[in-house]
Amino acid sequence: MNRKNLLDQLAKDHTLPFDGFVELLAHPDEGLQAHAASLAVETTQQYYGNKVFSRGLIEFTNICQNNCYYCGIRAGNENVQRYRLTDEQILQCAATGYQLGFRTFVLQGGEDPYYTDDKICRLVQQLKHNHPDCAITLSIGEKSRESYERFRQAGAERYLLRHETATPAHYHRLHPPSLSAENRYACLHTLKELGFQTGAGFMVGSPGQTPEDLARDLLFLHKLQPEMVGIGPFIPAAGTPFAQEPAGTLNETLFLLSLIRLLLPDVLLPATTALGTIDPRGREKGILAGANVVMPNLSPKSVRKKYQLYDNKICTGEEAAECIVCLTKRIESVGRELAVDRGDNVRYVKMKEDHYCV
Repeated sequence: MNRKNLLDQLAKDHTLPFDGFVELLAHPDEGLQAHAASLAVETTQQYYGNKVFSRGLIEFTNICQNNCYYCGIRAGNENVQRYRLTDEQILQCAATGYQLGFRTFVLQGGEDPYYTDDKICRLVQQLKHNHPDCAITLSIGEKSRESYERFRQAGAERYLLRHETATPAHYHRLHPPSLSAENRYACLHTLKELGFQTGAGFMVGSPGQTPEDLARDLLFLHKLQPEMVGIGPFIPAAGTPFAQEPAGTLNETLFLLSLIRLLLPDVLLPATTALGTIDPRGREKGILAGANVVMPNLSPKSVRKKYQLYDNKICTGEEAAECIVCLTKRIESVGRELAVDRGDNVRYVKMKEDHYCV
């Protein structure tokens, strides 16, 4: 079967055999990518129309106990100016975002031991009290089942935890021995079991990554069926073991966005900040490849440059949530509209409706 036919099969069946994915990933070309993007946009519009959903990102701590080899805020990076936002600052970020029209807030941070389960639960409860019509998303790393249960009971409805890679040997190349691929995967399955809208994902072009690794990533996502998938190009960060490694490419990332849309047609798929970092119109190109989420930054301006996961991260101007007019124009420039609502996964919405009808 030729590669264009493989894409057509993926669009129809929403999966391929391992060898089919490897064939697509090992030999991408401009024509194949254009066909994938066309199918992906058609699929996105079947499920979500022209809507692009916004999430207000609050990067509330850049302190992390882990030493992942690719991450700019790893514990061993002595060049990082560390910070924690106060509860008052976090709540004010959300209040500002609410006035700007955001109805989802993403609390993202390093694995900071200061933020106990009690502290996180109090924050979530206060945010839900202040903004009951909003969704609260957490992105704070690997926790125990008990912790995830408490976060869910407190009112968090979504959780982002990139699986990083579905190849354990590759995982160990990217992480210190204190972290295990098996625990990462177990956390994701636990989140799904507890009813979170769950987000997985990986970096494109990370050191040592092969087409076979990426094929396993896609099959992992197909089996997990997450409601959200976050991918972006690997970008090296100063102060890490991978500081001199080459970055992932825009075209490969766009192609994978399209493949993921065809694999998981109802997925919420961000056009990430990393895409905007490697190309001035990277996020717009991501939307034209099948993405339908943007995550502007609500964090205080004083800390945005300190949450430096990778070098040259965009953190001012139109990346910031304050420039909602700029963002709206960017979205409209590619024929889409910025939606002002929670932007739930349609599969999750149907599940809730079916539950209430029983």
